[in-house]
Amino acid sequence: MKEFKLNTNPKIESGFKAPDDFFENFSANLLEQLPKNEPKTISLFQRKKTIIMMVAAVFVLALAIPTLINNASRSNEIDTVTLENYLSYQSNVNQYDLINELDEEDINNINTTTNIVLEDNTIEEILINNNNLEHYIIE
Repeated sequence: MKEFKLNTNPKIESGFKAPDDFFENFSANLLEQLPKNEPKTISLFQRKKTIIMMVAAVFVLALAIPTLINNASRSNEIDTVTLENYLSYQSNVNQYDLINELDEEDINNINTTTNIVLEDNTIEEILINNNNLEHYIIE
């Protein structure tokens, strides 16, 4: 076999050449091409402002929730005086309509819950003092 020496044989060139002074100016060129990103600075006042806003929102919610719950529970209850006034003055419901809607259980509840005792004397006084007896007889 023939002896092969690297230093004596002609070398094949790669075909790629770097321009002159490429590596000398490489770092300067690279730094010029990079975007200059400066870190964002957040002022202390801005940070405090968001914390104050969050505390204010929690405070408003803490005050508003109990108030809304109380108002919602009150609105479901109907006052009996309000209901009577509505039925007597603003509705077209007459006593006959109410009587037709009542069943025996409702009538028994009315009798047990209200302690209205009408004695014979009371009924006689009402009939004597009232001139419109025909109205009561017809009803």
